[in-house]
Amino acid sequence: MRVLLAEDDDGVAAALTEALYEHGHLPTRVRRGEEVLTRHRRADLLLLDLGLPDLDGLEVLRKLRAVSGLPVVVLTARGDERSVVRGLRLGADDYLVKPVRLAELLARIEAVTRRAATPAAPEQPRTVRAGDVEVDLDARRVLVAGAEVRLTTKEFEVLAVLAARAGTAVSRQQLMDEVWGDAYLAVSRSLDVHLTQLRAKLGRPEALTTIRGFGYRFGG
Repeated sequence: MRVLLAEDDDGVAAALTEALYEHGHLPTRVRRGEEVLTRHRRADLLLLDLGLPDLDGLEVLRKLRAVSGLPVVVLTARGDERSVVRGLRLGADDYLVKPVRLAELLARIEAVTRRAATPAAPEQPRTVRAGDVEVDLDARRVLVAGAEVRLTTKEFEVLAVLAARAGTAVSRQQLMDEVWGDAYLAVSRSLDVHLTQLRAKLGRPEALTTIRGFGYRFGG
């Protein structure tokens, strides 16, 4: 398997390259995030360190996921919960914190590539309904009683996060993280404003439920 290794530490990179080669893989090492974005098409899997010199690894992952479904295993010293959660939400297939045992790393790589090779299940319908409110997640259209409702980009993104999990409670932090990119940087008041406008445009207060002290739910 062709493994693209994004690691700026020469010692770590040399050890990983040798181990991967000895276990039948074909590793290619790069030092910079920009190299990942230009060379990923020639790889079957990416091992990604987050501490790259030109781009933060999470930004590399975000940009990569916009153009590719390449399996990605994050391998980093950054083990705080915020980084782990963001890495997985941005599309990492697995997240390992250094130092990691070689046997575990190889097993995780095998598991990720096995999942990637499994035929995907038929896609579920991407239109969600709650009463007479209909949200088409692919076409980015919202209908209420058959009439289209015009939403701003951010209003639709807020609604889409909730509609994609219809009937399930979504926390404020998760909602801000997915819409604004980082719940710690998002302005909480901005979410309140968008929800107020969204409710006014839909005219269906029962479609969006506030769960006091936690978040919100669409339908259900």
